[in-house]
Amino acid sequence: DYVPLEQACNYAAEDADLTLRLHRILKPRLLDEKMVTVYETIERPLIPILVQMEKNGIRVDQDLLTKLSCDLAKRLSALEDEIKALAGEDFNINSPKQLGQILFEKLGLPGAKKTKTGAYQTSAKILEDLALGGHDLPTQVLEWRQLAKLKSTYTDSLVKEINPETGRVHTSYAMAGAQTGRLSSTNPNLQNIPIRTDEGRKIRQAFVAKPGHKLMSFDYSQIELRVLAHMAGIDSLAQAFKGGADIHATTASQVFGIPLNGMDPQMRRQAKAINFGIIYGISAFGLARQLGIDQTDARSYINAYFEQYPGIKAYMERLKSECRKTGMVTTLFGRRIHLPGINDKDHMRRNYAERQAINAPIQGTAADIIKRAMIRVPQALQRHGSEAAMLLQVHDELLFEVPNNEVDEVAKIITEVMERAAGPTVKMCVPLEVEAGIGNNWDEAH
Repeated sequence: DYVPLEQACNYAAEDADLTLRLHRILKPRLLDEKMVTVYETIERPLIPILVQMEKNGIRVDQDLLTKLSCDLAKRLSALEDEIKALAGEDFNINSPKQLGQILFEKLGLPGAKKTKTGAYQTSAKILEDLALGGHDLPTQVLEWRQLAKLKSTYTDSLVKEINPETGRVHTSYAMAGAQTGRLSSTNPNLQNIPIRTDEGRKIRQAFVAKPGHKLMSFDYSQIELRVLAHMAGIDSLAQAFKGGADIHATTASQVFGIPLNGMDPQMRRQAKAINFGIIYGISAFGLARQLGIDQTDARSYINAYFEQYPGIKAYMERLKSECRKTGMVTTLFGRRIHLPGINDKDHMRRNYAERQAINAPIQGTAADIIKRAMIRVPQALQRHGSEAAMLLQVHDELLFEVPNNEVDEVAKIITEVMERAAGPTVKMCVPLEVEAGIGNNWDEAH
């Protein structure tokens, strides 16, 4: 509305004109490049679904958000006092330059690195390494940064995003934001609220159902590990999933050679980190850092994992080799993810592309499956005359607002549709499982 009408008119007309010209060039290529199925059965039918979800929005308790914001402000103030007491002087915690001087000059902490401008680096990784070394100040700064981000990104800004007419927050979904096909959420981003922290859970408590309704969450259980077991043809993993085993405990038992009964929770946690790390092409250095163990131990864990599941290593090498030849990888449903960096001379870029080549087909297949479910669920609900509404998608999770008297029926309908979403296009050798939760707010439902 700040642009003269004539200019705005020309811009809008050009936008539409060029979109049509691109359509005429690109649509015929779908057939030649075998991409019709992805376009016609996943991407195009999803558009009206996302439009409706954006219109639906999700109800937010403004008073609770305001209270959370005040609580965070008090905690930040107390943390600031503690940090400055540890530093022995007043300084701007938000200033990387001042923080670097405190950490590496005044306190003489190890691991100092400088930027090209000569200032000390104070990234999260550097602070995490210092915190692992048992230093209090970087630990407190990390917590301060996390709380400050939650306050600015969520408790403060979400209040401003509430539509005064609906009392709801209406996020926008981008279909082509991520190469793997994953949806991304903006204005506001509702896919990044931390779930493992108390503060993140409190923020989720502010997302509530309207009167007479419940929020219901449906979450694919370990979908990427299941996709990996199928794509890599790992029979022992597939059998464990079919038998409903605790997959992380099973992995710990097989990799570390320990009995399932009375397993040390620490060993299960390590196996879980390896299971999920393998999907992202984790290195010994990355695993050591994540688990707080020696790099040699981490390397031996990864080697033991590949010895137990040799098919996974072979599958990863095959993916990288094919990607080097074609410059791309594909999902089970035919989506292409282009990775030209796989042949880059720079080893950092090449290594990054290799990790993507391993992860993208798995993550992309999982994204395709949940998109297929999103297309089918509204039709199934409509057939049963249900008034349940799909509100949000957060990667492997779908969130619904459901009338109280429909909860049991809707749980059955949605679970069945989601668990069958891969077929008949792809016949998975591993069952897909969905975990359902219910509550008055998003935290209770998850």
